[in-house]
Amino acid sequence: MIKRIKCANSPLFTQYMLVAAFLVSHSAYSAPQLQAPLPTLLPWQGESEQLIVSEGDWVTPAEAGGFSTTPDYQQTRAFIDRLAKANPDIKTQDIGSSTGGRKVQLVTLTAGGSDPKTNGKPTLLVQAGIHSGEIDGKDASLMLLRDYVNGDRELRQLIERVNLLLIPILNVDGHERADLYTRMNQRGPDNAGWRTNGNNLNINRDYSKLDTPELRAVMEVINTYQPELYLDIHVTDGEDYQYDITFGYNGAFASDSPAIAQWLKSSLQDRLDTALTAAGHIPGPLIFGVNSQNFADGISHWTASPRFSNGLGDLRHTPTVLVENHSLKPYRQRVLGTYVFIEAGLRALAEDGETIRKAITSDRQRRPENQVLAWGSNEKPDLTVYAEEPFKGIAYRKEKNPITGSEQVVWLGEAKDYPGLPVFVDDVKAVEVRVPRAFYLPKNEKLVLERLKTHGIEVSEPKGQTAKLTRFSVDNHKFADSPFEGHFRVSGEFKEDQVEVPLADYVEISTDQPLGRLAVALLDPRGPDSFFQWGFFNQIFQRTEYYEPYALVPLAERMLEQNPALKKEFEQRLQDKAFAEDPRARMNFFYERSPYYDQAYLKYPVLMKY
Repeated sequence: MIKRIKCANSPLFTQYMLVAAFLVSHSAYSAPQLQAPLPTLLPWQGESEQLIVSEGDWVTPAEAGGFSTTPDYQQTRAFIDRLAKANPDIKTQDIGSSTGGRKVQLVTLTAGGSDPKTNGKPTLLVQAGIHSGEIDGKDASLMLLRDYVNGDRELRQLIERVNLLLIPILNVDGHERADLYTRMNQRGPDNAGWRTNGNNLNINRDYSKLDTPELRAVMEVINTYQPELYLDIHVTDGEDYQYDITFGYNGAFASDSPAIAQWLKSSLQDRLDTALTAAGHIPGPLIFGVNSQNFADGISHWTASPRFSNGLGDLRHTPTVLVENHSLKPYRQRVLGTYVFIEAGLRALAEDGETIRKAITSDRQRRPENQVLAWGSNEKPDLTVYAEEPFKGIAYRKEKNPITGSEQVVWLGEAKDYPGLPVFVDDVKAVEVRVPRAFYLPKNEKLVLERLKTHGIEVSEPKGQTAKLTRFSVDNHKFADSPFEGHFRVSGEFKEDQVEVPLADYVEISTDQPLGRLAVALLDPRGPDSFFQWGFFNQIFQRTEYYEPYALVPLAERMLEQNPALKKEFEQRLQDKAFAEDPRARMNFFYERSPYYDQAYLKYPVLMKY
C-alpha cells in the first residue's frame, strides 16, 4: 500500500529549498547552452507519487529540489545523522574509507536498535551508488528512513520482523565528482556523480579481485551480517523501452546456488512485480540488446560472472538481485520505484524469510564434482519468453545521419509491443572444470592470501608434510593489448603433471566449505575471473637467471654424450631449417633441458589435489 506522510512546517524546509535553489541557479547546475537531447518521454503517473513529502521537518534534499538534484556527501551524512538522532532504531557506522579518505557509511535499521548479527531476524542489505552517477537508491533510502522515523505503520511492522542495512553511497569519491555533464544518456539528477572511484577503477568490476577498499568494506559487511537478500542498485545504459525498474539474477539453469535461484524466481520475483505494478511502475527483466542498430533482433539473458555482484552472490550463496532502473526515465520516477522495490524486498523477507534461509543452507551444503566457470550464449534464441505476453518496447526508426554517415536508431517515444522477441540465453558451458579437493597456495603469495580471507574463504595449514599434487604449466598464453581495471589481463592454455611437494611453505584451501565454489572460481586459472587471469601471478612469465654460451655450450656437449635420447631429439629438431639456422634457439634447446633452467617459469604456483 502506498502512503503519504506530511510533516509539520519548519524552518528546515525553507533551508532545504534554499539549498536546492542554490544548486539549480549556480553555474555547475544551471541550464546549459549545450546538452544532449534525449528521446521523447512517455507520460507517467503512479500511486508511488503519494510517497513524496513536500513540506515539514523531514523533507529530503532530493524532494526539496523537486528531484532535480541529489544531496552531496556531507549533506547526505548530515540528513542521516538527524534521522539517527531522532530514532534509536537507526544506527550508523563507518565501514571503511575510500581511496580519497572519505568514510563509507553503513546504516542499520532494526526494531529497538538490536544487533542484526544476533537478533535472529532475516536481513536485507541495500547498496546504492557503486556507480555514483546511478544514485537512485540513496535518495529512496532517505525517504524510507524518514517515513520510518515519522511512524509509518507498515514499515514499523516490517522492521519488527526484518533487519535493514543500507549503504547510501558506496563510491563516495566518484559521488563528489558531480556535474551536469557526467552522464549523457540519463535523466537526472543534474549533479550526478562519476562512474569510477578516486583511482579510476570501476568498483562494479571488482567483486572477485577486491582491489578497491570500498568493495573490501562491502565484503566485510556481507561476511559479518550474512544478509538473506542483497540489492545492488544501478541505472541502465542502452536501449529505450517502457519498463522503468528492471532487475535480474543468475538463472537456475546456470546457477551455483540453484535453490536460491529458484526462490528468487518463484517467490521474490512475483512479490516485486506485484508491488511495483500496484504502485504504477512497469517492472521488467535486465535488458541487453544484441544489436544496437536493430532492437528487434532480440535481447540477451545474461549469466553474470563473479566480477559482478549477482555473479559473486551466486557463488557465495548470498541471494543477490541486480537492480537497473531505466536511465531514460525521470529521476523522480526512478527514485519512487526504488523505494517501492526496497519495501517489497523487506516484505518478502518478513513473509518468506524461513524459506530463503533453508535455500541458503541447502546451497551451502552442495559439493558438486564439476563446476562451470564461464557461460556462453546460445546461438539459437528462445522465442517462447515473450510469446504470450509481449516485450514492452518503444518504437524506433532508422535514419541516415550526416554525423556518422550511416543509419542510426531514432527512438520515437511511442509504446510498442514486441511479441515473440528473441531471447539469447547464456546457458552454454564455455569453461567447465573438475572441482579439486583442495588448492595449495604458496605462503609468499601474500596478496592473494589476503584477498581470499577478505572474501571469507577458510584457509588452513596443510595436513601432512608432503603430498603428490597436480601442477599446471602454461602451454600458451596471451596478454591483453591494454589495461582493464588496473590490470593487464592474461589468458592461457595449460598442461598438467604430478609433483611431490613439501607442504611447509603452503596453505591449504579446501573446497569442502560453504565458499568452496568461490575458491574454485578464484584459484582455477581457467576461470575468467580467476586471480590468474586478472594478472595476480604475472611473475611466472618472467625469467631472472640466464646462460652464457661459454658455459652452456660445453654443458650441452656433455648432455649429448650422456643422453642418447636427447641426442636423437636434437638431431630431429635440426631437420627444421629455421631451428638449424638459429644459434640461440639451438642453445635454448639445451638450456631448457638442463638442471639450470628456472623450474618456476610458466608454472602456475597454485597446486591442486584431486
